[in-house]
Amino acid sequence: MDLVGLAPSFGGLIFTILAFIVALSVIVFIHEYGHYIVGRWTGIGADVFSVGFGPVIWSRKDKRGTQWQVAALPFGGYVKFKGDANAASAPDGEASVGLTPEELRATMHGAPVWARALTVLAGPVFNFILSILIFAGFLLWIGSPREQLTVGEIAEIPAEVQELKTGDEVLAIAGIETPPNAELGDLLDTLPDEPTLDYLVRRDGEEITVRAPYPQAALVSGVQPQSAAMDAGLQVGDVIQVINGTDVRSFSHMIDLVASAEGTPLDLKVWRAGEILEMTLTPRQTDLPKEDGTFETRWLIGISGNMFFSPATESAGLWESVKYGADQTYFVVRSSLSGLYHVIAGKISTCNIKGPISIASASGDMARQGLSNFIWFIAALSTAVGLINLFPIPVLDGGHLVFHAYEAITGRPPSENAMKYLMIVGLSLMGMLMVFALTNDLFC
Repeated sequence: MDLVGLAPSFGGLIFTILAFIVALSVIVFIHEYGHYIVGRWTGIGADVFSVGFGPVIWSRKDKRGTQWQVAALPFGGYVKFKGDANAASAPDGEASVGLTPEELRATMHGAPVWARALTVLAGPVFNFILSILIFAGFLLWIGSPREQLTVGEIAEIPAEVQELKTGDEVLAIAGIETPPNAELGDLLDTLPDEPTLDYLVRRDGEEITVRAPYPQAALVSGVQPQSAAMDAGLQVGDVIQVINGTDVRSFSHMIDLVASAEGTPLDLKVWRAGEILEMTLTPRQTDLPKEDGTFETRWLIGISGNMFFSPATESAGLWESVKYGADQTYFVVRSSLSGLYHVIAGKISTCNIKGPISIASASGDMARQGLSNFIWFIAALSTAVGLINLFPIPVLDGGHLVFHAYEAITGRPPSENAMKYLMIVGLSLMGMLMVFALTNDLFC
């Protein structure tokens, strides 16, 4: 066995596992902290706050009597409230014997139903808050594009002529006036598909015409995890010049060439920092969400594109950033629910349901692309975790909320036998879903 040859693969596996653990630990900590802090605010005490399961490797007890700990198996976490028999929040009948009314009120199962419901709901809500704050932070950090398209950083690409400079205000391209930045997509759809175009720019207060490449060259601005492009080794900054012997004129032209291949292998010539690389990849059939909530199936290689220059930005306001964060979080929620509906209805492939292996692999892929991509991935995954926990399945937060709603309406909690059987049903459903997702990870 060639142990030296296996070393890079082994190192990559370790990196992927570590990235997954970091992402999961952050999301779980925020989720459980939501339960903990809202429980504390509503008068419910906690015995244990654990990141991970199994043997405890570090712990300390705070002044409120809560033991904060890190356990050996870092694939989850829990809060054990007073009155809980275990991490699943099953009631401990013996622990409640002999308690005063004040002490009983401080337990999870002795608190009023509103306090328990808020405590349960807080976990998913904190996941959504984390996502909103991360997405908002990106806009605050990067800024929003100026209303008048202005040249920011210019990418290095192969071009016969490139006369644009940072700071140029682009007034028109190929004689077509540039609209506000939010509508630039419409402009790109109407430009002549030529390698070099005239740009009317304002530079140092003077309007001049310069020559530069088509705005959206076949430049790789992002590589999707678990994609054909990722497997083939395409990187951000690469420019795809040739596909199956055809010169690629623009990113949209590249999309057409990939689609017309209908899943057959593509031979690429790729420009990377002055070198020409040759690689072969096979597009994958992918179900993509549309703005109206439906899906379309297309052949994709898994890259995103942008203009060869980044639009200059200006500082974004706090409210604008928070709204952007909320919009991004809502988009993840809506796309996830729509995707689940379309899978159940048989309208898209069941392979769209991913399991822990795929999520771990995506964690590693995003971490390799840089810290900002990894943090963005954590935000999206946090939204997904919050959403899943709201499903009305016993053992999940959503199932507990259903029980609390039943108690609020009827004035009594479900019977112990009913709870026991419902929990078995919930565990069975989650087990089947996990097996199904793992099967997809291995065979899709």
